[in-house]
Amino acid sequence: MRPFLSKVFGAFLAMVFAGPVLAGTLQDMIDAAADGAEVVPPAGTYVENIVIDHNIVLDGRNGVVIDGGGVDTVVTLKTSGATLKNLTLQNSGRLFTETHAGLYVEGNYNVIRDVRIQNTLFGMNIKQSNNNVFRRVTIFTGAQPLEMRGDSIRVWYSNDNKFEDNDIQDARDFVIWYSAGNMIRNNRIRNGRYGIHFMYAHSNTVENNEITDCVVGIFMMYANNITLRDNQILRSWGASGIGLGFKESSGAKVYNNNIVGNAFGIYLDPSPWDPDHPNTFEGNRIAYNGVGIRFLNDWTGNNFSDNSFLSNFTQVLVNGRGTAMREGWHGNHWDDYAGFDKDKDGVGDVPYEIYNYADRLWMEVPHASFFRGGFALAALDFVERLAPFSEPRLLMRETAPLMEPPERLKVQDAPKSALEMLQ
Repeated sequence: MRPFLSKVFGAFLAMVFAGPVLAGTLQDMIDAAADGAEVVPPAGTYVENIVIDHNIVLDGRNGVVIDGGGVDTVVTLKTSGATLKNLTLQNSGRLFTETHAGLYVEGNYNVIRDVRIQNTLFGMNIKQSNNNVFRRVTIFTGAQPLEMRGDSIRVWYSNDNKFEDNDIQDARDFVIWYSAGNMIRNNRIRNGRYGIHFMYAHSNTVENNEITDCVVGIFMMYANNITLRDNQILRSWGASGIGLGFKESSGAKVYNNNIVGNAFGIYLDPSPWDPDHPNTFEGNRIAYNGVGIRFLNDWTGNNFSDNSFLSNFTQVLVNGRGTAMREGWHGNHWDDYAGFDKDKDGVGDVPYEIYNYADRLWMEVPHASFFRGGFALAALDFVERLAPFSEPRLLMRETAPLMEPPERLKVQDAPKSALEMLQ
C-alpha cells in the first residue's frame, strides 16, 4: 500500500509542476517550477527583482506586472530554452555603471514575446546570448532627456538572434557590439539618438524597419557585410542628423530603402575601408534631404545604381576639396537632370554632372553653411554660374542617367514637397 501511495503522490507532484504554478511570491513560484513547467501567476503587480535560472515558461496572460521598485534590473534571465510572454516589466534602478535594465538576458534559445518594458534605464541588455527570439516587445524607457536615457536594446557578443515586430520609443540607442548573424526586422524605432548602431558587428541584416525622428537612423562603425533592405529612414534632423552613416565599414548591401527628410541622407567616412569589399547602393529613394550623399573625403569603392535622387537641397557633397569622380555611378535618376532623351531609350543623351560654384564656400568653410539657402549665397552662386570668377570644379559625373525613376520607386502618393513629407 505504501509504495502505491508514494507513486500516486509522485505523479501528483509531477502533474502540479508540469502545469500552471499559482502560489506564493513570483520568485517562489519560479524557483518551485520544474524544468519545462509553465508558470502562470495570478493577476497583479509583483514588486520584486526576479532571477530565472532554469528553462520555464513564464506567462503573464492574467495581467502580470513585475515592478523592480526602482532598484537593480527587473528580470534577469540566465538560462537557455526559457520563454517569457505577456508581461509588463517596469521601474528598474537608474545606475548606468550597473546597466540597470528591464530585462537582462544571458543564455541561448530563449523566446521573449509580447512583453512591455517601461520606465527603465535600459530596455533589454543581452550579453553572450545566441539564437534567441525577441518579438513584439514594446520598449518605452520614460520621458527622460536624451542624455539621461539608457539604450533600448544593448547586444554584446551575441549572434544569430532575431528582433522582430518590436516597438521602441524615446530611448537612446539600439546598439549591437561584436555580434554577427542577427536579424532586425519589422521594428518601429522613433525619437532616439541612434535608431540602430553597429560597432565591430559584422554580417547582420536590417530589413523592413521604420526608423523615424532619431538623431541618426542607422550607423555602422567598423562593421562589415551589413545588409540593409526595405527600410524607412525618416527625419534624422539637426546638426548631426544622418539617415544612414558609415565609418570605415565595407561590404554593405543597401537595397530598396527610403532615405527621406534627413539632414544628410547617406554619410560616408572613409568607407569602404577594405578596397576588396565595395559598398553597394541599389534601388533606394534618397529624397528631401539637406544633402543626399556626403563623402567626408575623396574616396572610392561605393557603387550607386538604380537609385532615385529627388529634391535634395544638395545632391552630393564632398569635404576637403575632393570629388566623387572615383565612385561608381550607373543608372541613377536625378530630378535636376537637364538633358534630353532623343532616342527614347529612357537614358539621358548627355552625362549628369555636378559642378561646384559659389556653393563650395559652405562645403569648405563649415561656418558658412549658416548662409546656405540664404539670399546672399544664392545670389553669389547665380552670378558665378553666369560669369564664373573662378574655375568651377567637377564634383561628380554619371554617363548614363535615367530619365525617370526605376519602376519600383514610382509611388503615386509620394509627397510632393519636403513640407508635406514632414507633416
